[in-house]
Amino acid sequence: MAKLQRGEGEGGDLEKLRKGIAESYDESTGAWEELFGEYIHRGFYDTPSAAPGAAPLTALDHRRAQLRMIDEALAFAGVSDPEKKPKKILDVGCGIGGDTLCLAKKYGAQCIGINLSPVQVKRAQELAQAEGLADKVSFEEADALNQPFPDGQFDLVWSLESGEHMPDKEKFFSEMARVAAPGATIILVTWCHRDLSPDEESLRPDEMKLLNKISDAHLLPAWCSAADYASFAKSLKLEDIRRADWSENVAPFWSAAVQSGMTWRGIISLLKSGWKTIKTALAVSLLIEGYNKKVIKYNIITCRKPK
Repeated sequence: MAKLQRGEGEGGDLEKLRKGIAESYDESTGAWEELFGEYIHRGFYDTPSAAPGAAPLTALDHRRAQLRMIDEALAFAGVSDPEKKPKKILDVGCGIGGDTLCLAKKYGAQCIGINLSPVQVKRAQELAQAEGLADKVSFEEADALNQPFPDGQFDLVWSLESGEHMPDKEKFFSEMARVAAPGATIILVTWCHRDLSPDEESLRPDEMKLLNKISDAHLLPAWCSAADYASFAKSLKLEDIRRADWSENVAPFWSAAVQSGMTWRGIISLLKSGWKTIKTALAVSLLIEGYNKKVIKYNIITCRKPK
């Protein structure tokens, strides 16, 4: 397994990192919800770009793509099978609860979402109340690396676009496996760096330089590849390990993010949110560069805990 890829700051103050992530999402949540709704993740699209002459994608198209991301992840993991209907679900890094509420409605399951951001937890609780789901869904501030749950509690452990913030990827994955019940499904959708070839020990210097710029702008610690996550799963004796690269399927969302930020509505939302959010928004071009150069990948990794 390759060494986790990170340059400056590796092994730094984890408490400072947690605080920075929480404060960043405390600040940016209002702008994200204003522009994209309650789903704090990218959408899943059929093609990376519209066919010649096709109408531009609308805000409704992007929202449908965000919902489709949830359905595609469940289908990839085989959870769409009615016989595998989960009854207790954990959403790790739940944002403002969009996915958690969607899963609760889809399966009638008891769901818990955890998050470092108190602002996002509060907003998620408000949305659950508004949806009439407060009896089925709960949210709490908690660290994904030290989850406040006994072993074997959940038959679906879900994490969509939070893994990239975890300073210890192996510990993060191990915690998801620990709280998963026997027979449970684990679904992780996250940004990774590209897989290394057999003769590589690390990314190239130019790739590392770009990755470090992205990391500094988006509060991302050590990166790993999808192959690394598959290795973590194998070492934990997990089964049915599958992974896929969905980078092309999320590509249209980048233009939506840029275009939304350039509207008056977007500009006002960013200004109201503060400097940290503006800095992150300005760094979207670095993420796009990383995807275009195929240094960054948008991956899904799924597996099952043995019964």
